[in-house]
Amino acid sequence: MVSVDAMRTAVGIVGNAIALGLFLSPLPTFIRIWKKKSVEEFSVIPYVATLLNCMLWMLYGLPIVHPNSTLVLTINAAGTAIELCYVILYLFFSDGPKRSKALLLFIGDLAIVATVSAIVLVFFHTHERRSLIVGILCVIFCIIMYLAPLTVMRSVIKNKSVEYMPLSLSVASFFNGLCWTIYALIRFDLYITIPNTLGLLFSITQLVLHVLYYKTTKMQIAERKKKGEVGLTGVVVVDSLKTSTSAPSN
Repeated sequence: MVSVDAMRTAVGIVGNAIALGLFLSPLPTFIRIWKKKSVEEFSVIPYVATLLNCMLWMLYGLPIVHPNSTLVLTINAAGTAIELCYVILYLFFSDGPKRSKALLLFIGDLAIVATVSAIVLVFFHTHERRSLIVGILCVIFCIIMYLAPLTVMRSVIKNKSVEYMPLSLSVASFFNGLCWTIYALIRFDLYITIPNTLGLLFSITQLVLHVLYYKTTKMQIAERKKKGEVGLTGVVVVDSLKTSTSAPSN
């Protein structure tokens, strides 16, 4: 018979694989940003929120804070590295107020984690107390991470377009929330259950929005491309007229 710990470990390994997929799911977005040399209308908030969340969970998973949390530590260390790359790319290809906002949020992330680490390691000397403090903060900031896409969701409803809310990210968020909720319920862990259950609900909402606005998004993109082609044709016609008008007559 399979033990509870073995089941939990197996689900945790699957959760790590799915979470890695979640962290990598914005890759097409950043390839697009790289090619266009612009962040366009993409928001930095989901990425700085995820970075903060990963750094705090990495702190939670350290042996000196919460022993026997190797799976939590490894995936969040990987997530921290990946999200850090995203934020740096965003800073590089943004400008003006967007870059200033992204930089302030990034510095805020680092300041929060440094402050929490110092307080917990200096003033609390047992695993129970450290786990309690960091665990509560992880829940709070994990909820903030899942709330971050609400700004994007509001824009989706307003514009009736999911162009700037990648489907890959919504799907990965759904399976990540589902897997880690199961993981937390096998051997009940309140700190992991609360944020991942909420994350599961938010990701379902995002998927519903994709279903509702899929057609209108396609129509808007097609219309924009059509206008671009019409505009290009107009430029060609005008240039042709200018050329014929300015050409010397024999």
